[in-house]
Amino acid sequence: MNRRNFLKNGSLAGFTLTTLAGASCSTPAKKNQDGPATDAAGEFPLNEITIDQLQEKMVSGEYTAKSITSMYLLHIAAMDKDGPQLNSVIELNPDALAIAGALDRERKQGKVRGPLHGIPMLIKDNIDTADRMMTTAGSLALEGNTASKDAFIVTLLREAGAVILGKTNLSEWANFRSTRSTSGWSSRGGQTKNPYSLERNPCGSSAGTGVAVAANLCTIGIGTETNGSVACPSSVNGIVGIKPTVGLWSRSGIIPISHTQDTAGPMSRTVRDAAILLGALAEFDPEDPATNSNKEKVQKDYTSFLDPGGLKGKKIGVEKSLLKGHEGVDALLQKALEQMKSQGASIIEVDLLDKLKEVDDDELIVLKYEFKAGLNRYLASAHARVKSLKEVIDYNNQNESKAMPYFKQEILESAEKLGGLDSKDYKSALDKLLRVTRGTIDQLIKAHQLDAICGPTDGPSWCTDLINGDAFTGYGFYSPAAVAGYPSITVPMGMVFGLPVGLLFFGSAYSEPGLLRIAYAYEQVSKNRVVPQFKKTTLS
Repeated sequence: MNRRNFLKNGSLAGFTLTTLAGASCSTPAKKNQDGPATDAAGEFPLNEITIDQLQEKMVSGEYTAKSITSMYLLHIAAMDKDGPQLNSVIELNPDALAIAGALDRERKQGKVRGPLHGIPMLIKDNIDTADRMMTTAGSLALEGNTASKDAFIVTLLREAGAVILGKTNLSEWANFRSTRSTSGWSSRGGQTKNPYSLERNPCGSSAGTGVAVAANLCTIGIGTETNGSVACPSSVNGIVGIKPTVGLWSRSGIIPISHTQDTAGPMSRTVRDAAILLGALAEFDPEDPATNSNKEKVQKDYTSFLDPGGLKGKKIGVEKSLLKGHEGVDALLQKALEQMKSQGASIIEVDLLDKLKEVDDDELIVLKYEFKAGLNRYLASAHARVKSLKEVIDYNNQNESKAMPYFKQEILESAEKLGGLDSKDYKSALDKLLRVTRGTIDQLIKAHQLDAICGPTDGPSWCTDLINGDAFTGYGFYSPAAVAGYPSITVPMGMVFGLPVGLLFFGSAYSEPGLLRIAYAYEQVSKNRVVPQFKKTTLS
């Protein structure tokens, strides 16, 4: 979630630009102290490797799924718990090597399930796995919760032959606990660090997945988003993130916030890897009504839309209020727009954000109602010590020193006071929110015949501050698509003071094929992905 403005004021994730601080979070380190915290980053043989490259190596016999899995597990130990202590992985899968070995035996017998066969990945710790790992949303209140059934997308992952290495840390309760929370912190997992500058924030709520993918602790990963929780950590960690149309991927077996806005999504280092994962998990799920509308709109192979010439003839809107903000971001955006023009795209300035201000207060109302209803439903059948939102609140109060040492649970408490989904206030807010947001986006796209709308995903990362909470940089361009339930894709746009910034493209419902075509073409012409160096500070 984009919390500071969104959760305090109910706004659509802070549409007003703020000035970004140009100073380090603490006393700058001396130059000889400001290099990589470990040499392991440069020496790791799987650095920046893609799904296709791993498949080639397994086909040739150079690597096996088991040897690849072993390398990643050792790298997680070196980088996540030792070395720079990224703290992105909350729990490892004790069966990962055995699963990889079984997949190797299948390959020897001539059975290859598809492009994900033997590919190690990490998933967010709010996604159920029916194995020896827990599902806790980072909360100590849910510690010990082991699922009796895989989430639907996990079932598909296993069928596709992916190796789940473990689960990633996250902003507790997917950042829906406090108005003064710190992204990437959970009472179970602690604080995740940004691999580009260890004192800066990884954003959230899919902080652990964003950091792990950026730091090459896995090949690909899965995060979840309600409002920016895939887009923001992808942007500030220099990777690709896709928030699909709500309903493209199933949400059953995922700890919920909002059945209107929630979705899981791919996080990767390349658009192609994200497209591979997107198609593998796009299926109808009878347990998730939102997938009812996807039967004729889902593609099984989104890589077929990846065209290096995909910008030619495209009309792309750019949010004009985001053309001038932080000078470093401004320069990157202008360069990106010129690169897209050079590939045959037309750029049209549009005014979207100003038209959405009338629903500033409605999103938070909707999310609180849906969170209470959805979480109570999930916990009622979970193997957790708490069986309701009320019991979560009580547990946190009874264990305040461990569960709430830095910030409290105002959002949980205010949601608990609300009624059910038959409430007039809820229905009115939901109707207005979707009518205005979807109607405005659709009308704008139609009026200008746009193929996509773009803008900076977010600004550079801010300093992690457990005392005062997040200091969001004021862009948050992911919000309109998130609120509408529409798809968005963020791709690295460049670096500001050594910190990554993303460029976000979004469109109307089920426009993933066109967005992928544009995002891939931009990625190919720009080549902005930078490997993190795990510096103590970005400035010296």
